[in-house]
Amino acid sequence: MSLLFTHAYYLSDDPKEQKIMKPYPPLGLLYVSAYLLDKKIPNTVFDSTFSSQEQQLGFILEKQPKVICIYTNLMTKIEVVKLIKVLKSVKFNFPKIILGGPDVTYNIENYLKAGADFLVIGEGEETTFELYNAILNHQNLHEVNGIAFLENDTVIQTKARTKFKELDELPLPNRKAINMQKYLDTWKNNHGQSSMTISTQRGCPYTCKWCSTAVYGQSYRRRPATQVAAEMKMLKEQYNPDAIWFVDDVFTVSHKWLLAFREEVFKQEAIIPFECITRAERLNDEILSLLKEVGCFRIWIGAESGSQKIIDLMDRRVDVNVVKEAIQKTNALGMETGTFIMLGYPGETEEDIATTIQYLKEANPTLYTITVAYPIKGTSLYTEVESKITNQLDWETSTDREIEFERTYSKKFYKYAVSKVVNEVEFHRENSKITLKALKFKTKSFLAFGLMKLNR
Repeated sequence: MSLLFTHAYYLSDDPKEQKIMKPYPPLGLLYVSAYLLDKKIPNTVFDSTFSSQEQQLGFILEKQPKVICIYTNLMTKIEVVKLIKVLKSVKFNFPKIILGGPDVTYNIENYLKAGADFLVIGEGEETTFELYNAILNHQNLHEVNGIAFLENDTVIQTKARTKFKELDELPLPNRKAINMQKYLDTWKNNHGQSSMTISTQRGCPYTCKWCSTAVYGQSYRRRPATQVAAEMKMLKEQYNPDAIWFVDDVFTVSHKWLLAFREEVFKQEAIIPFECITRAERLNDEILSLLKEVGCFRIWIGAESGSQKIIDLMDRRVDVNVVKEAIQKTNALGMETGTFIMLGYPGETEEDIATTIQYLKEANPTLYTITVAYPIKGTSLYTEVESKITNQLDWETSTDREIEFERTYSKKFYKYAVSKVVNEVEFHRENSKITLKALKFKTKSFLAFGLMKLNR
């Protein structure tokens, strides 16, 4: 075997995900694998999600591939670095290691010095194909666009690769390369229904300062609706999932595409219940009805804050009242809603947090997630706070999530602020009834508020 694709996410090492149990397959790797198969280059995928590093290394030792392509991101970086170091040891020192994924673009020197032979910067399909051929045929690496490597201890970064313009040229992800049934069964056993992922677009045309566009860029490119519907039909026939998660950043960015999508899923009898993410201003009454008609059961509508001041600081370019109304309208149509909240953004005050609590009470999303803001390298937020970073981290053993910077309040303050928000909102959901459950929420909210004051 000459070429192996893998990653370094191990479900058994993730206590948080073990409670959630909603794993999805490495779709990006499967796209690159399929592209190379389409170019007549055989390859194997080792999916580490349900395995251990020990099993992964045993497989690699047995197959001894000439080239290993590893996907890395913010969440898996630490394990990827560990894997590279083992693969570069005497026992495994036979493959060339290529890394790709969103975390490599702004950490080029770090990854190369950690042991990677080559980095794929940006979209992986064409670059991996050309790089693989150059490695095997001892061709001039400087002529491969979109890569980085070390030459005489100097970082060489070649010309950026032009992004795919026509996504219909890409083959469907090579899902047959992995055990999809494990994912379906895990979902079914833990949530009563199975779920799969589909990507319909690449890039995001919006400007949120905290969001990374390291791979696909600030662009908008879409697969034809007829092709997406055909993929849904195929998944329905081969895997019969109960639901689909469209992984696109803004699913409803193009209303023209959505109209074509509706026509195609009906024509091809491809409807599968699905959930998606979008922006509030890209929803209206017609689009909401369309989404429900074609099977949408949940829409995640980005908010990030209930304070317009904070939304503007993020460069979200949306009115918080438009977001609230979109959530309420979606609820009224009988679809579930989800939203994202970020606390601790630079400039946020207690008043802004109180405004966010009120926003969540009034909008009343079915689900909401809360994170404390952290700067991802390469984003505008990182640039803004870089001079205010207060902790020096060892790159190989830490991630951007652990970066601390000068905020309005202390780190502990935000821990309790999250608790305050959750318990206030959940108390409100109990309609302020004096029940034991409601009293628990109110008590936790009161304690969190006191601890916020102590840790300002």
